[in-house]
Amino acid sequence: MKRSKKNIEDKDSAFSKMAGISCKIIFFAVFLFLDMNIVVAQTFAKWDKQSLTLDNGVIRRVIQLGDYHKGIVSGSLKLAGDEQEFLMPDSEEFYFNLDGKAFTGLADWNVVSITNTNDENKGDGAVVILELPSLKLKIGVTYLLYPKLPIIRKKISFTNLGLSEYKLESLDIENLLFKDSGTGTSCWVLNDYARQKSLGSFVGNWYDPLVVVHDETRSLGFVLGNEAPGVMKRTTAFLKPNKLTIGLTHSDQSFGFRKWIKPGETWESPLVFSGVYSKTNDPYTVINGSVNDFVRKYMGIRLNNISEKPTFVYNTWYPFRTMLNDTLIRDVAKAASECGVQEFVLDDGWQVNIGSSSSKESWGNNYGDWKVDEAKFPGGLKPTFDYIRSLGMKPGLWISIGSATNNAKVFKDHPEWFIKDYAQRLGNLHNETNSSTFYTSCFGTDWFDYIKEVIVNLVNENGLAYAKLDLSVVTSAYINNDSISGCYATDHPFHKDREESLLVIYNRVLELFDDLHREAPSLFIDCTFETAGKLQLMDYAIAKHAEGNWLSNFEEAAPIGSLRVRQMAWWRSPILPATSLVIGNQALDDPGFELSMKSLAGTLPIVLGDPRKLSAQKRASIKSYADWLKTMQKKYDFMTFRQDLPGFGEPQEGMWDGFQRINSDSHSGGIVGVFRQGAAENNRTITVNHLDLTALYQLKSFPEGNIVIEMTGKDLAEKGFHVKLNKKYDGALFEIERIK
Repeated sequence: MKRSKKNIEDKDSAFSKMAGISCKIIFFAVFLFLDMNIVVAQTFAKWDKQSLTLDNGVIRRVIQLGDYHKGIVSGSLKLAGDEQEFLMPDSEEFYFNLDGKAFTGLADWNVVSITNTNDENKGDGAVVILELPSLKLKIGVTYLLYPKLPIIRKKISFTNLGLSEYKLESLDIENLLFKDSGTGTSCWVLNDYARQKSLGSFVGNWYDPLVVVHDETRSLGFVLGNEAPGVMKRTTAFLKPNKLTIGLTHSDQSFGFRKWIKPGETWESPLVFSGVYSKTNDPYTVINGSVNDFVRKYMGIRLNNISEKPTFVYNTWYPFRTMLNDTLIRDVAKAASECGVQEFVLDDGWQVNIGSSSSKESWGNNYGDWKVDEAKFPGGLKPTFDYIRSLGMKPGLWISIGSATNNAKVFKDHPEWFIKDYAQRLGNLHNETNSSTFYTSCFGTDWFDYIKEVIVNLVNENGLAYAKLDLSVVTSAYINNDSISGCYATDHPFHKDREESLLVIYNRVLELFDDLHREAPSLFIDCTFETAGKLQLMDYAIAKHAEGNWLSNFEEAAPIGSLRVRQMAWWRSPILPATSLVIGNQALDDPGFELSMKSLAGTLPIVLGDPRKLSAQKRASIKSYADWLKTMQKKYDFMTFRQDLPGFGEPQEGMWDGFQRINSDSHSGGIVGVFRQGAAENNRTITVNHLDLTALYQLKSFPEGNIVIEMTGKDLAEKGFHVKLNKKYDGALFEIERIK
């Protein structure tokens, strides 16, 4: 068919227009795709044959690779827009001992490859693969940076390319040369949860998830974070001139790290992190700021994975100890519900071993088989827990995850699942005086699968929302003989000797927590300090795998007990999530409990005692606190935050103290607690930070709900408000709300 020129031109024109539109669509789609990839695959790491540069726009670290075939050292570390250099040349990057020989980044490493890497928490960086051909060893050094934070995270993997087993010890994952005076004479080393100061050379221990080296003369410093579990942490400063290290314990220490790496096997270290800051002489500005932001947003702590955080928990341990039964629990639960309790936890005493008629009324009996004592709970736990749920509370249960008594069927059937001591006898890590009847299981055996099945069944059968997993598994919080730790068995499948068992046991306990969360995603796991291995020990490793840690048993009445609660919360909270700090044992029926309740608002409010002794009026009063905390959580998610209250230090007798729990992401507000602990003066000026400086806020008193004052965030930070407490031992809680 003949077409006219005009028709052809019209169709060509239409085609051209469509093609143009298509090109634009394709171009726009490609642009979106590229833009999406820029978001997903961030560009925090770039490299060439001479160096690897890590740069997120806030911090910049240059790692020198020689001519791309030998050695690896850190050559520079700076903050964006700041010419201040934090490192000396040729920082050794890492240190480890392999079969008795020391290695650092200065060895003749071949750089095999560099590739981009990321994690599930927006971390982006690179993995550098290095080989020592003479040793047939390959290592992978991973660096991760996070958006808008001066933090670099690091880990190292080791692959045995040889034909014989390697013995790895004394691992410093980070090994840096701080550009300072050399001996640290101008530096404070903030340790013991960054609350103590020391001068000169320093070796950190299990109480040092975070160490800060602050140079007073230059108003800058280094943050050294250690994510290794329990007693395996080692962070040092100035053991040699300028040197800072973060890693695992050395072979000359009481709990020396060791890993036997089999031919073809790859082993990966725990993570560590480092950061820098400048232009401030207050390290807590950084701790309350960038460190808290990193831990909260990017570390991967478990608390971020539960949609509803508990704000008021009850536990039966004090005063009932092991004397539990269905009738008692129902009576106590009814009274507790009238106090506003949200989660009700049965502690020790509910269980019995197979073949026993009933559990004895004392601690340390009938552990291992974890069957319900039907003499105490005739229908099992489910009817009791159904009743607890009918009162509007969620049930919880105490279990010792690594203990059995000699009358347990599991102990009789599988003695090979239990730790051996230095004399190759079955051992007890928790309590030396009870070693003839009480034994500690080894997580380097199939005990792992056994106890996992026990807990999963208890969770599924009874609808548990809270699991308190307790007692020693690696070391004891009560035994001072360090040789009584770990497992000395040489025939357990997951460790070769006692030194290797230490980290293996910790890691498998944390793996158990992860498995339990896969089975029950909303389960709140309380890993106690006894399981962690030292008195009042909590750290990043636990926070990444368990929601909380039962830190203490403070049974003193107010005001002493209340003070101890605030001291513990203050001591641990600058570097750890405050809601992970489970501080017992303040009693509901203490006449001064109101002060303890106010104090507990600074951490995870958990209470004990006998609520049956309270009058209806007192129960209603406590419920008003519980309801207020629940409302505050819904409005501000305050349980995710806690900061030091400006101008106040450690809570102590004769002083004022306080805390603030302000949502520093939304700046919508939060709560403030202020306390007079026997101080002579009866009033103080309180300032609050982490608010929007330009926004207007209302300050409301609790429980009255009265508006105390309206101020901008700037005025609250600079001028503050006045609090008057006439009683020498008293406290006050306030809500701070941004006015829309």
